[in-house]
Amino acid sequence: MPSLVIPSDLLPADGRFGCGPSKVRAEQLAHLAAEGPELIGTSHRQAPVKNLVGRVRSGLADLFALPAGYEVVLGNGGSTAFWDAAASGLIERRAQLCSFGEFGQKFAIEAGAPWLEAPDVRRAAPGSRSAPEPVEGVDVYAWPHNETSTGVMAPVTRVTGDDGALTVIDATSAAGGVEVDPTQFDVYYFAPQKNFASDGGIWFALFSPAAIERVERIAAGDRYIPEFLSLKNAIDNSRLNQTLNTPAIGTLLLLESQLEWMNESGGLTWADARTRESSSVLYDWAARTEVAMPFVAEPADRSQVVVTIDFDESTDAARISSILRENGVVDTEPYRKLGRNQLRIATFTAIDPDDVRALTACLDHVLERMG
Repeated sequence: MPSLVIPSDLLPADGRFGCGPSKVRAEQLAHLAAEGPELIGTSHRQAPVKNLVGRVRSGLADLFALPAGYEVVLGNGGSTAFWDAAASGLIERRAQLCSFGEFGQKFAIEAGAPWLEAPDVRRAAPGSRSAPEPVEGVDVYAWPHNETSTGVMAPVTRVTGDDGALTVIDATSAAGGVEVDPTQFDVYYFAPQKNFASDGGIWFALFSPAAIERVERIAAGDRYIPEFLSLKNAIDNSRLNQTLNTPAIGTLLLLESQLEWMNESGGLTWADARTRESSSVLYDWAARTEVAMPFVAEPADRSQVVVTIDFDESTDAARISSILRENGVVDTEPYRKLGRNQLRIATFTAIDPDDVRALTACLDHVLERMG
């Protein structure tokens, strides 16, 4: 029995608000159940699975309206594996990285590989963001589109001033929920367990022709690159609609269903409007609630897919999360390393804006009874 019962008429239809893994729609699970028996347990080198990979690649190209020459590349491992791969085969000499949260910092560490020059790391305190700036000798400028740990969102605008430098964007929690102009990046990489409502263990990246040329040039040199981390291998295999090692078929099927739903609903413009609606509900709620406030002070930096809300010292956010969880509203806890009196709520594309409105009603109910 919950310590504080929230009336059933206030509860959201679906109480999953986690920032990853995220809510998976029932229609995706039905697609997995229908198509899985014919594909799971069969060879990933044969046409049925390769066709699935091809459909996913095509669906992503359509969703992002990729310009001519851009390619959808995929590889085994999540974004963590891609950081290592980028350090091995995308950064030529030196990278500049904007670090304003946990995940930007992790790529900054990998970009300090011993065969590269020390990276230029532009740090900002959690809840704010840093910005790229042209620096002589830098050949990769990289930052997160959305910092999942803090709820800070940064614009995606190509860095100019260094001929041949690449703009590389960590898009794991933004991709599929935030509109982006592909001409403004060279690599836009992500794992599919956020807005794409799938599982992890695989990465996708949208590559410009310049990024592909960079990968091929480094691979042709004398740098040692492990086969698993070779972006050249990933590009070559992707063109064959396969991965170096066996992919998770269930993950691809969930992603295929989500892409079909998004593209049929209106594409990235529709998804962007949906996540903006949901996040606005929460920011408006925080603005009118005396004990709450958005963690990200600058409105322009507030994420539309990961909303972080601080509470004053009179209110125990951990207790709120616990009560919500007892009532079936789950995964509203803050990022574990931040240590703040905070809720962190995903407003990914699969999450219904009406469920977000219901969540705010639940929060009001809980706060009234917590005193």
